[in-house]
This record gives sequence, C-alpha cells and structure tokens, in this order.
Amino acid sequence: MTTFLGGVLIVLLSSILAGLVRVLRGPRMADRMMAAQLFGTSAVAILIILSRVTDSPAFLDVAMVFALLAAVTLVAFVALALRRVR
Repeated sequence: MTTFLGGVLIVLLSSILAGLVRVLRGPRMADRMMAAQLFGTSAVAILIILSRVTDSPAFLDVAMVFALLAAVTLVAFVALALRRVR
C-alpha cells in the first residue's frame, strides 16, 4: 500500500511542477489562479496521504487549514477581478 501511495505522491508532485509552468508563463491571470488552486488541492491531497502513511492526525489539521486558505484565496481573487472590471 505504501508503494502505491508513494506513486500517488510522485504524480501529485509532478502536477505541482506542471502547474508552476502555468503560473510563470500565464498568459492570463485566471490561468495563474487556476494553477495556484491546483497547488492548494495537491497540497491537501499530499498532506492527507502523509497523514495516512505516518499515522499522524496533525497532517489532517494542516490539510484542513490549507483547504480553507485556498478557498479564501479564490474569493479574494474573484473580488479583485470584479473590482478591476468595474
């Protein structure tokens, strides 16, 4: 089971690296924000897997904080985008 979870972790880390390219190259702010949301989602998934592998519930608490921060970041981005449109 830990071999499978290790493979999943590698796939999640590679998706973060692929998202980093989108953050750096753009072309639009929405593309960059979606890549940043990918970072948050991948970080939550990685922390949940690490919690399972290490049998440490503290990783679940950190994952919950990351999920809440990702949601707040998205709301702030939308508010900023609406302010620019007006």
